[in-house]
This record gives sequence, C-alpha cells and structure tokens, in this order.
Amino acid sequence: MADTAEADTALTSTDLTRIALTNTASEIAKRLEALADPARAESSKAYLKSDLDFIGVRVPDITRTVKDALKAGGVRDHDEAVALARELWSQPVFELRAAAAEALSRCVDQLGSEDLPLLQNFVRESGTWALVDPLATAVLSRMVERHAGAHAAELDRWAEDEDFWVRRASLLAELRPARRGDKNALDRFFARAEPLLEEREFFVRKAIGWVLREAGKAAPERVAAWLAPRAARASGVTMREAVKYLAESDRERLLAAYRVGSAGGRRGGR
Repeated sequence: MADTAEADTALTSTDLTRIALTNTASEIAKRLEALADPARAESSKAYLKSDLDFIGVRVPDITRTVKDALKAGGVRDHDEAVALARELWSQPVFELRAAAAEALSRCVDQLGSEDLPLLQNFVRESGTWALVDPLATAVLSRMVERHAGAHAAELDRWAEDEDFWVRRASLLAELRPARRGDKNALDRFFARAEPLLEEREFFVRKAIGWVLREAGKAAPERVAAWLAPRAARASGVTMREAVKYLAESDRERLLAAYRVGSAGGRRGGR
C-alpha cells in the first residue's frame, strides 16, 4: 500500500518541468522587482499611455535578466519555451511581458507556424509599440528569415486584421530580410503595404516607412521604383522615412510627387 501511495503522489517529469519553468519565471520576476524604479515606472507608463502596470526597469536590464535566467535554468525545447513565455505574459506587467518577448527571441529557432496564433494574441494584448515591435522584429521577423514560405499566407491575413497592432506586426515581420534587400521579402512586404498606403493609423504608416527606409539601404532602386507611382497616396510619415537612404535625385522626385498629392487632398493626410 505504501508503494502505491508513493507512486500516486510521485512527480512526473512533466510536473517537474512545469515547476522548473514556474521557478524560472518567478526568478525573472524577482530579479526585475529588485531593479524596480518607481519614478521610471510612472514616467514610462505615462509616455507609453499603457493600461499595464510598470515597475520601472530599463530594457537592457530586462534583456540581461532573461539571458541570465535562461542560462541558469535552461529551456530545452519548443514546449518549454512557449510555456515560459505564457507564464511571464500572464501578468499584466509591462516588464514581465517584455521579458516574455525577450525569452521567445532567444528561442526563436524552436518556434514554427503553430505558434503564430499565440504571437498574434500577444500582439493584440500588447497595446503599445514597445511590446509589439520586439515581438514583430525580434521574433516574427527572425521566423520569417528561417521559413518565410511557411508563414507568408497567415501574415498576409494579419495585414487585413481590424487590429492596427496586428497590421503593424505583419509589416514589420519582413523587416530583417527586407533590410538585406531580399527580393521575396520585398515582394511580400509590397503586397501587404499596397492597400495600407492610405491607412489613417500612425503606427501603420510609420511601419511602412520604417521597412522601406531599411530596405532602401540595400535595394534603393527597388524602393524608389515601388514608391514612384504611389508617392501621391502615401502619408507624410511614410514618405519621410522611406526616402532617407535613396539617391538625392530619387528623394527629391518622390517628395515632389508626395507634395502634389498632399496639395490635392489625399485621404491619407499627413
């Protein structure tokens, strides 16, 4: 009877893994709490206009804390990486959610298309570029670099989502390969950006300009050629970013076309 009772109460390997991950999340939270700065927390919350709680930890300190915790505790596989991120994200605290994004970025080679719904949910619950952008550029975009074809169709759907943060993430997902001038990445980005050029949401306009600006470093001719027939439709923030690394002649020509569109009262406005 004793042996049976002992067997019934013994912890399985799954139980132990869950406890270890909970302990890792708790250790991250404890270390971040030790770095709390109430004044920084108040100013960050006001600056980001976020409903989340803040404890006032700098981003480099969050990065270092997660790096050290993962090195000490280890994340062995996909399920453990996702479980840790979920545990950290479950609290409505900015720094813990930033830690979840950082943890995923350090385990991105273990993520796949099956994780896109989770990432989209995180994006929806972010409510600020300060969480959306790390998820999009350090997680999604690195996933796209590895297996673009596996994610393209779903990210195309994100570009049509009613949530502008999801639309922004779909654009920024192409940032890293577009920065290298990758032809396929630019084709995917152009297709998503086309119907969003007259978007009224600032954070979508800015994302289009951001990717075009970075792509302009490696593929200025492609960026200029794509913008040329569309400059009159684009917003000011998109254009100002997009032309930064183009040849001076292209920059002047495109901005002149933008000004003509602006004078004509484009729907996209400034």
